[in-house]
Amino acid sequence: MVMKDTGAVLSKVPAVTLGFWIIKVLCTTLGETGGDTLSMTYDLGYLVSSFIFIVPLIVLVWAQVRAKAYNPWLYWATIIASTTTGTTMADFATRSLGIGYTGGSALLLALVLASLFVWHRSQGTVSVNRIASAPAERFYWATITLSQTLGTALGDWAADDGGFGYLGGALLFGGALAAVAALHYYTRASKVALFWAAFILTRPLGATVGDFLDKPLDQGGLDFSRPVASAVLAAAIVLLIVLLPQRAGEHPGDN
Repeated sequence: MVMKDTGAVLSKVPAVTLGFWIIKVLCTTLGETGGDTLSMTYDLGYLVSSFIFIVPLIVLVWAQVRAKAYNPWLYWATIIASTTTGTTMADFATRSLGIGYTGGSALLLALVLASLFVWHRSQGTVSVNRIASAPAERFYWATITLSQTLGTALGDWAADDGGFGYLGGALLFGGALAAVAALHYYTRASKVALFWAAFILTRPLGATVGDFLDKPLDQGGLDFSRPVASAVLAAAIVLLIVLLPQRAGEHPGDN
């Protein structure tokens, strides 16, 4: 859809607003509790859980790419699928493969940067204000899924290897997000780079909050039921999608 009065083309991803970030953090927290529900509470293991989650992720990304316009339900369902998949994939890499949180975080960071590099070389930009073509969307979802996986490993590293604990890790990543916001509003730093920094940081924030909610008391958590916590988070996300304004982002057209 071309808006002739502004020369803008509607994107199939949402405009980046405060509501976007609130829902994103809740989705990443749900990704942690939801992923742990399958792999730990139901004891399916990280590899089997990853295969279970990756099927709806592939289907949803396919539907998102084929969609003709932005659909908030489809978009946020795909985000949730990517973050639950990221949780179990990261846990499989760092725990089952034995490369640890530091090694896993370093490997996944390299993969995220490689995805952004190839995306930029292919499309000329990695700005989310340019997501209006199938190739750009594929790069977008690949980078998002890798960033969700990286965020899980970073959250676990901060809570365990970093010695911050779950609540301390949440405060650490929350502070980092506040710093990114300050750079956005008060400096001329690249808005594209700051967006991806914030997008990546919301994942370990959600991971540490999710772990704080569901881990046992003797491990520094609140020992909430993972299925119940996941259901409450899912209900909150649905409510916010209904209540908060949802509109497609825009990017400059060719005119």
